[in-house]
Order: sequence, then C-alpha cells, then structure tokens
Amino acid sequence: MEMDAAGELCKIADMKISTLRKFVPGFFLMLLAAGFVRAADAEIKHRLLFFEYGQGPNRMLELDGDGKVVWEHAPLSIAVIFEVQPNGNVLYAFGGNPTGVREVTRKGEEVWKYISKCPQVLGCQRLPNGNTLVAEQGPAQAVEVNPKGEVVHVTPLHTNQEHYHLQVRNIHQLPNGNILAAHEGEGAVREVDQTGKVVWEYTGVENAGDAQRLANGNTLISCGTQKRVIEVTPDKKIVWEFTAADAPELNITWVSSIQQLKNGNLLIGNFLRTQEGKGSHAFEVTRDKKVVWKWSDHNLIKSLTTVRALEE
Repeated sequence: MEMDAAGELCKIADMKISTLRKFVPGFFLMLLAAGFVRAADAEIKHRLLFFEYGQGPNRMLELDGDGKVVWEHAPLSIAVIFEVQPNGNVLYAFGGNPTGVREVTRKGEEVWKYISKCPQVLGCQRLPNGNTLVAEQGPAQAVEVNPKGEVVHVTPLHTNQEHYHLQVRNIHQLPNGNILAAHEGEGAVREVDQTGKVVWEYTGVENAGDAQRLANGNTLISCGTQKRVIEVTPDKKIVWEFTAADAPELNITWVSSIQQLKNGNLLIGNFLRTQEGKGSHAFEVTRDKKVVWKWSDHNLIKSLTTVRALEE
C-alpha cells in the first residue's frame, strides 16, 4: 500500500512539474538548477544546420530549437558537406563547374572562395593555421590552400575508384599532420602522412562519408548504407557500434554524418535516400545506445546529408 501511495504521489508531482514547465518556464529552470527536477524532464532542443540533398532542392537550412526555419542558403552547385566557423560563417565545398570551396556569412555574403582545377570537390576543412584543406577528386588528393587561394601543399590520397565522383568525401588533418580521409565509393578509411604514404586503414564498410579520430586514438566511422556507426581501435577491433537494429523506429537508411556533442553523445545524420517520408532525419544517441532526441519534418525536407547542432 505504501509503495502504491508513493507511486501516486510521484505521478501527481510529475503532473505539477509539467504544468509549471508549460506556464512558468523560468521557475522550472530554477527547479532544474536546484536539482528538484529530474534531468529527463528537461526537453532536449537542438538548433540545427544541414544540407538538404536528394529528391528535394539542394539547399542549406538553419532551424531554431522549435524546428522553425531561420535561414536558408542556396549553394552554387551540388553541396553536401559543410563546416561552421567560430565566427558563425559557413565553409562548404561545391561540386559543379566550376568546383571548389567557399565561405559565406549568415547573410549569404561570400567572404572567401577557392576554385579548383579538378573535376569535383565535395569535402573541406578549415585548419588551425587559417589555411583550408580541400578534398579534390580526379585525382584524389588533399590540397592545402592559404587565405590568398594559393596551394601550399598537396597530399596524394589512395582509392581504387577510377571515376572521380566517389573518390573522397570528408577529410581531416590530424594533430600529427597526417590526413584522415573517407573514401566513399571504395568503402574505406585511410590515414596518410604528408607524402601520401598509407600508415593506417580500415576497409569493408559501405559509402563511408566521414571518419573522425578520437582523443583515445580510436576512429569513429560512418558506415553509410551499412546503416551503422562504428568505433574501431588502432588494431582495427570494433569496440562500439550503433546499428539500424538498435533503433528500428529511426529507419536508419544511410548514415551520412556524425557530430560528437559536448555531453559525449553523438548527433547522427540519416540520409533517407529511397526512404523519403519515413523515419528520422537526425537523432542523438548516448554511448549506451539510448536515443534521447530525434528530429524529422517530412513536409519541410526530403532528406539531408551533413547535419550539425549549432549550440555546440
């Protein structure tokens, strides 16, 4: 009887907290800070920036925490990968003719651009020294460009893909100066030194769009149409993975991007190619595989590629 009474009191308390949160948000925040409200009662909201791509228009959209569009930008041509700069500007690669990388303000004003001589660029990264790393395709290579648009270094990349379009996607310069590249068409991730020598690789994945080296030395890989994210050790052992089977309700179709959040969770982009209208476009998952947040708006977009939480 005492257990039943306690349970009823908890239900009443939860109802009152819910009412306070709705009508007195400031008071709810005070309760949360003081520890009187469980963390689970705090609604997760993410400000999102993403590229829509596929059956819908190729465009960049920014949403506020309530899912309302607050900014829209049309890229020069096919664009799927971007990076938000500390000043709020957005750096993205564009793959048309011409092809290259540009940086724009939130007003859509172009403040920097590099035009490449290769057939297509779809990946890029702004380096700590102010230069920009460009993932060129045809041939596959990582080109470092200074703010004046001058090429200062070229690192050859290796892939078995002869056609340029699927040779390389996201690339990252590691603290040791090496390049970590995701080779989508081959389904491989490789680390090469400044001369292009392969010093580490992981193969056997599908449509690898990104690979990120973690502080512990492991590598996080988005395995595209294998519908999973994996963490592998330097000796190539899988120590963590999240698959479509872990959360069927998400309809994971193509893992297109990964963002490590400050709380240790992962924000994952789900490219719903051929599955438009079903499942979630993006979701946040904990390391114990709990989905704590998900987002979809099938009236707004068909599918997305890279997605980022801006409050990070």
